[in-house]
Amino acid sequence: MNKGTTHHKIVLRGHLNDYGNLFGGYLLQWIDEIGYISVSLDFPGQNFVTIALDNVEFRHSIREGQILRFACSQVRVGNSSVTYHVQVFGERYLHEDPNMVLFETNITFVCIDQEGQKRAIEK
Repeated sequence: MNKGTTHHKIVLRGHLNDYGNLFGGYLLQWIDEIGYISVSLDFPGQNFVTIALDNVEFRHSIREGQILRFACSQVRVGNSSVTYHVQVFGERYLHEDPNMVLFETNITFVCIDQEGQKRAIEK
């Protein structure tokens, strides 16, 4: 089982909306990418697709230049699916608690065969 991984991204001007805050879609894209990297490394040689993100609630605005730390840990392995818990923290411009979670969600992947059909995970 995955003990957890850490990844980082920097928020650039092209990631911002007209109010200077991070577009939420970029954050969701990065979470999907980081989750996919984790499941690919945890179960090499198998194919996975994203099937769900739990509760998407943006708690705090994220500004240009913020370095985001993504903590990703495996929380459940089923017969054909795997769920990871992803937390996002700010590593720069810490005006509050440095352990404050800016965003978190669970992301679930399902294992598929070459035809795109669900199949059991080889553990």
